[in-house]
Amino acid sequence: MDKTTENAETTTADEAREKRTPSRWRKPLLLYAATWATTTFVGFVFYGGGSWLGAALFSVPLMIILTAHELGHYWQTRRYDIPSSPPFFIPFPLPPFGTLGALIRMSGRVPNAKALFDVGVSGPLAGFAATLVFLAIGLANSTLVDARPATGETLVFGEPLLFRWASLLFFDRSDPTQVLTMHPTAAAAWVGLFLTTLNLFPMGQLDGGHVLYALLRRRAVYFSTALFIAAAGAVFLFERWNWLVMLFLIAFFGLEHPPTADDSTRLGPLRTAIGWGTLALVAIGFTPNPVDVESVAPDSEKSVFFRNEPSERAAVADLGARSGNFGNERSEQRKS
Repeated sequence: MDKTTENAETTTADEAREKRTPSRWRKPLLLYAATWATTTFVGFVFYGGGSWLGAALFSVPLMIILTAHELGHYWQTRRYDIPSSPPFFIPFPLPPFGTLGALIRMSGRVPNAKALFDVGVSGPLAGFAATLVFLAIGLANSTLVDARPATGETLVFGEPLLFRWASLLFFDRSDPTQVLTMHPTAAAAWVGLFLTTLNLFPMGQLDGGHVLYALLRRRAVYFSTALFIAAAGAVFLFERWNWLVMLFLIAFFGLEHPPTADDSTRLGPLRTAIGWGTLALVAIGFTPNPVDVESVAPDSEKSVFFRNEPSERAAVADLGARSGNFGNERSEQRKS
């Protein structure tokens, strides 16, 4: 093939790609905008005290965390020339998340284990870095309150070890009569941490499954199967029925990870250390009982996010005061 023909074919391919780009990105961008809307709605209703400022203090950090996560994946697919879709965000207009995360479809076989590792690990690490920043900002603006008996129902979140340790840098948590009332940005960091570590479970097509396969290759399925059996046993033993859907989805998509085009590629000591360290984040970033609705005062190991008291206006004003007094003036104006 002469140079002129090769250049002409390359130009034609580039033009075809450019024509496909607008339609290829239309649905992902619509879903991205819809996810901004649903996270803002949840932030307004549940975390922001009925304030648009409070809604933004939840949705903006959360969307930055999720966007960093997905761009980490997407950049690596471009780097290794792996055919993939843009990130598809999943809007979900219900608390406590406002979203079910996002996904990227990869078509074709990943070229080698090193590429699979970089694709799998980059998303969680990028999201985790953003989460730490917003966790510090959110906790710095959170407050400790007396764990008074609730006259209605209280939405409380369990605290992963990392979240608990971070809170100890800002508060004395030794008093069992006090609970942590979270600023909306801290709530966003909690959601980001939970979704990140949930994706890092080393099973199947989850991010953790990609990382584990790159580390162990064909032996990864034995580890994934053992972990799945242990998780299923824990669900039935401790009656955590809310995890049945997650287990079903993992089983439906399969525990065995497909091979790469070249499984013989070595990761090297640095990637191996980063891989096992990233998987270890599950132990400190995951909580098996993330959300509870309780009609009594929550214990000091949990954080209060929303109190549904008889007076809806009183609840909005109370939550606004406990979240750093943002939005209080608007609440008072509505009352008057």
